[in-house]
Amino acid sequence: MIKYTESHEWLDADGTDVTVGITDFAAEELGEIVFIELPEVGAEVEAGTEVVVIESVKAASEIMAPVSGTVTAVNEELVDNPGLVNEDAKGTWFFRMTVADDAALDSFLDEDAYRARTGA
Repeated sequence: MIKYTESHEWLDADGTDVTVGITDFAAEELGEIVFIELPEVGAEVEAGTEVVVIESVKAASEIMAPVSGTVTAVNEELVDNPGLVNEDAKGTWFFRMTVADDAALDSFLDEDAYRARTGA
């Protein structure tokens, strides 16, 4: 089940396991991504707190934790090759987490609602 946040992250949820990345829209807005700082595996994160730092030739940005939970994996390949996000944002994940409450995922946008919001 793919969901989208208002801040342009995508969430691929399978029960309480969630994979997080950014949308094509976000990647285009950022431009060429040159640096990504990922969270530590095992980190406990609270919804709305900074989890990932992204730097591009245009700006610095961050990914906020969409829900509270525990980081279970990070995409280490992005540290050495952050441009992968520009090549395929929808197919490139940043981190995986186990959510504390999967009901929190109900508040996010489905694909139609996200497209209507962004015009993409």
